[in-house]
Amino acid sequence: MYQEKIASEETLLQLVNRYKTDAESVYNTWFINNDDRLKAFRTIRRGVHQVIADIKAGTFGNDFKGSSLEFVLSCIAEQKQVFVGIAHPFYWKPKLRIPDIYENEANKRAFGQFLQACLTATKEEQLLREIILLDQKKIKGLGPAVASILYFLHPTLIPPFNTAIVNGFNKLFGENIKLGSWKEYLRMRELILQVNNKFRPHLSTDLGAIGGLLFDIGDMKILATGQQAIATEDILKIERQLAKRHKEVMDEQLEDNLHTEMQYHLLKVGRALGYDVSCASNDKSKKFQDDAFSFLCMGTIPDLGIDKETQTTIGLIDVLWFEKHTNKVAAAFEVEKSTSIYSGILRLTDLHYSLGHHVTSLYLIVPDNREKEVRLQLSRPSIRSSSASFHYILFSELRTHCDAICKFGVDKGSLVKIASSLDF
Repeated sequence: MYQEKIASEETLLQLVNRYKTDAESVYNTWFINNDDRLKAFRTIRRGVHQVIADIKAGTFGNDFKGSSLEFVLSCIAEQKQVFVGIAHPFYWKPKLRIPDIYENEANKRAFGQFLQACLTATKEEQLLREIILLDQKKIKGLGPAVASILYFLHPTLIPPFNTAIVNGFNKLFGENIKLGSWKEYLRMRELILQVNNKFRPHLSTDLGAIGGLLFDIGDMKILATGQQAIATEDILKIERQLAKRHKEVMDEQLEDNLHTEMQYHLLKVGRALGYDVSCASNDKSKKFQDDAFSFLCMGTIPDLGIDKETQTTIGLIDVLWFEKHTNKVAAAFEVEKSTSIYSGILRLTDLHYSLGHHVTSLYLIVPDNREKEVRLQLSRPSIRSSSASFHYILFSELRTHCDAICKFGVDKGSLVKIASSLDF
């Protein structure tokens, strides 16, 4: 029924190709070759589990700030381009009493039950049924912004949703979809699925790819083919947006370079101390100062005797040290740049518990200007009371002392000399 509104296949294919070949498009800066994006799926699922558990236990609270839902949305917002501002619809606005999932206990339970049903759903019709049932409850202020949470639970079935994506959709397909309506969202979703199925060989089964295309169009970073003549003020806006995007890409590149440098130092130190070392599986193609990670690292991490999904997730931890010729993890490291330190803590905690509590050397590698933040996160009662023990190392300390530890270090205990924790 939407066929008359879809541009020709040739026109859309040209647009998709422009999107994929633009080095600064969402496709290239977020969707592909991005281990942070892949890590986010497990972290967000774990966060949603916590939201459900808090609502069940009556400990969710009556405000967004400090809630487990804030953590989930913070992890999503870290995905930057597509999800900036995702938390705004969930802020508790006391004067408007929205969204009404904080003070209204029945609505809070309904929201928790909705998340649980979607988390455990295995079929498309189950998800659609839960969305329709939630919509029928008419919970004030709770609209399809939730779809961006659902995307991280079911990326092949639920496309992300925000203002820029809606604007891009309307520009590309000549529609007039409105924000805030589940009915409108489901209508938009149908056309997105129809187009994505047609162009799947050029995009992905993961709807983040086409979501990114719509975002770039809506944010005026890509012009939709066939768009009418553009006013001067719109041209200026486009130029500003392109300049902004270029700056964001350059800033992210600088962060990535720092991340790569810290990984390199950790790999170098680990090898010098006699360990087998591995970096995140998506980082094997990286290099620093002409040293390729693939030449420093093991080919693949050994079988850890755990389920496949957990093994894959552990393979995304930034750096792992293994006791020589064994599958015993000697130390694990997460390098945090601008991403949530708490999400890094959770990934290391997952590793610790998945391997039977025997990983005692868990390290966060953080920029110097985030020391206060890392101490705050490590002081959380849930972290302090766990059996996992964390240390952190500042970027400057690792950079300065890397060569000395390589030369004079004995084993992983040598790192304690440049590390800090809440205990010292």
